[in-house]
Amino acid sequence: MGALAGKTALVTGGSRGIGRGIAERLGRDGALVAVHYGRDAGAAEEVVRTIGEAGGRAFAIGAELGVAGDAEALWAAFDQGLAEHGGGAEGLDVLVNNAGTGLFGRIGEVAGSAFDQVFAVNTRAPFFIVQRGLDRLRVGGRIVNVSSGGTRVAFPEAIAYAMTKGALEAFTLALAEELGPRGITVNSVRPGVVPTDINPWLADPVARERTAGLSALKRVAEVSDIADVVAFLASPDSRWITGQHLDATGGAALGVNLL
Repeated sequence: MGALAGKTALVTGGSRGIGRGIAERLGRDGALVAVHYGRDAGAAEEVVRTIGEAGGRAFAIGAELGVAGDAEALWAAFDQGLAEHGGGAEGLDVLVNNAGTGLFGRIGEVAGSAFDQVFAVNTRAPFFIVQRGLDRLRVGGRIVNVSSGGTRVAFPEAIAYAMTKGALEAFTLALAEELGPRGITVNSVRPGVVPTDINPWLADPVARERTAGLSALKRVAEVSDIADVVAFLASPDSRWITGQHLDATGGAALGVNLL
């Protein structure tokens, strides 16, 4: 029996990248996993198949985020999927707000429309997903928000993106205080640079080596490095941790090289 046996989890953006790794790990830990996707249903179904082949249970749900009515659409799809695959069980134990979009550009380069869109997906969507899902979250549940290591260092090359994640961390703190009486913990995870499709430039060996050099561990992260941290926060072992931002950057930019 896995640590999450009998639990139900929802991972937004679970069809690819870090989200896929999280969904597959929670599935291995025994959770029934709702794998959310925005547009690529085929990718989500592939994750569902992978989880099933490993002995887990999962189902895909589609809802575009960053548009009007996104939270309502997501929960409607979740309710339908759970009714079909959950064996009559209702409610949710683990919510991972992972879905996000990137935006590179310094302050003078960011258009208003792009600014609004990155906030709509990265900040507004998680807010209303939680708001609309509060009655589904069971006592003793877990919320994990996927933030960014860009919140603790200056990141002028992606200023708007970093701002969305800073707001998500403020959201984490407020939720932890509000939901604590129900035994629900709320934490965020700060990944560093991970080789997913949001960072295609890591395919360049020179860029990859430079990025590895920023970490105290001198390597680039794997998706599993982040998924394992999220799995811990989703598990009973993290019951006394809430309102925290766990750095999962491999110790990036810990010190200053004065030589």
